[in-house]
Amino acid sequence: MTLVEPIPTPPSVPWRPSAPLTRDDLDRMPDDGHRYELIDGVLLVTPAPSWRHQTVSAGIYRTLFDACPPDLQVLFAPFDVVLAQDTIVQPDLLVARRGDFTEHDLPGPPLLAVEVLSPSTRRFDLMLKWSRYEAAGCQAYWVVDPDTPSLIVWEMHDGAYAQVAKVTGEQEARLTSPYDVTVVPANLFL
Repeated sequence: MTLVEPIPTPPSVPWRPSAPLTRDDLDRMPDDGHRYELIDGVLLVTPAPSWRHQTVSAGIYRTLFDACPPDLQVLFAPFDVVLAQDTIVQPDLLVARRGDFTEHDLPGPPLLAVEVLSPSTRRFDLMLKWSRYEAAGCQAYWVVDPDTPSLIVWEMHDGAYAQVAKVTGEQEARLTSPYDVTVVPANLFL
């Protein structure tokens, strides 16, 4: 009797789509506590945010909400912003005109998108999302680093982002886009 060794099974290869993903694909993702976003048809999956991240998000929300004019709305994630059929993002916070929302999403760029940096999203927020918000015409983009604490603000000028503020700690950023608001990074921690 001859023993025959089994043929080794090749390692499993993760599923890879043959074409860029779209909004329809994103709508089929499970509701499992992860954040699912698309950038240029590529799926980004991030874990639920940390306590620190959520604390800073709440501080930004409070600051924006207190100054928000009645024709605008401040929302926090998760809420889909459709920049293109293959690019749906969920900024940590956003400001848009009340009349621009649908029941399920914001079908176009917000007036303001805010991202709170975390180790798993830092590069996406500072590079990919920054460029997609700029290309879509989002009027203002803020990035908050809870570790510093700091705030960097870009605003649209002649079709491109220009940095208009960079503050840390107790420094004040007096901003006018999309409305007048003063932000002190150290005050964002509730």
